[in-house]
Amino acid sequence: MQLLITGGLGFIGSNLIKYILKHHKSYSIVNLDAMTYAGHLENLQELANDPRYKFVKGQIEDQNLVHSIINDEKYGAIDGVINVAAETHVDRSIADPAVFVHSNVLGTQVLLDAVYEKNQQLSKTNTIPPIRYVQVSTDEVYGSLGATGYFTEETPLAPNSPYSSSKAGADLLVRAYFHTYGLPAMITRCSNNYGPYQHPEKLIPLFIMNALQNKSVPVYGDGLNVRDWLHVEDHCQAIDLAFHKGQPGEVYNIGGNNERRNIEITKLILKELGRSEDLIKYVADRLGHDRRYAIDSSKIQKELGWSPKHTFETGIHQTIEWYLQNKDWLEAVAKTSHAASTSPVSTAKQAVMK
Repeated sequence: MQLLITGGLGFIGSNLIKYILKHHKSYSIVNLDAMTYAGHLENLQELANDPRYKFVKGQIEDQNLVHSIINDEKYGAIDGVINVAAETHVDRSIADPAVFVHSNVLGTQVLLDAVYEKNQQLSKTNTIPPIRYVQVSTDEVYGSLGATGYFTEETPLAPNSPYSSSKAGADLLVRAYFHTYGLPAMITRCSNNYGPYQHPEKLIPLFIMNALQNKSVPVYGDGLNVRDWLHVEDHCQAIDLAFHKGQPGEVYNIGGNNERRNIEITKLILKELGRSEDLIKYVADRLGHDRRYAIDSSKIQKELGWSPKHTFETGIHQTIEWYLQNKDWLEAVAKTSHAASTSPVSTAKQAVMK
């Protein structure tokens, strides 16, 4: 089986590619990635000479390129598509929403259209199964929770940022292609990921990097915003299960069952690194900042047999250790991001929640 995985040089995408090739020895992967500031060849350096892995530089919005990969079989027949490619930085979406709509919404439509066209061809053979499609989405499409309750797959979509709105729009397109065209597509919605290779614009690696340099760690508002933290390897296992066992047309929520306030995460990182809490700097809150996210993942646990393997205590310790052992990667990525960034958002406001 050969899969097309988009956004495979990013945080979740690179971890997913490694996970699949590790657990499915007969599989091969085509990785389509635009190599923006958030995607790095170094993330998959160990696969450079692996015959099961092919890299294609390009955007998912590039209709000709996407259709050539899926329909012309230039890289071999594609049996499944997992769309991880997305602009994800909430602050950047506030500064420039158009980029997010173009990539996250139009890009998804291009992928869906190419898969639909190929499946139309395959249906005439009666021997080759249709291409399955998984849309990797986010719990942010549900909006914000109060002090109690959880997001379920039936929670109405109520996105509050340009980023989450673009992801919700993409999800609705996936739903439409299933109901209108019968495309075998599924949607996964995850809580906050953490783990190796996460870009240092995100909370955990940013705070690790700043603390190591004895710089202030910027905490939004009062620091009491709550997130449910999911180790990226657990997320990859869930995506893998959704692709192979998920029912077309279904949504699967994926959560780590690890709710933590942002200030708790901040203090934990400082303690692990032996740094003073004096480094904490409270900054003006983000526009439209959601107060709490929490996932009810009982559906995927019951129907597909998934459950998170990492506790937050062991997972965060392993993650901090990984960044300590990969300081060169962290600094190089941060430098590249700074050079490529055109966002007016100040450095003090880069502590995003996703």
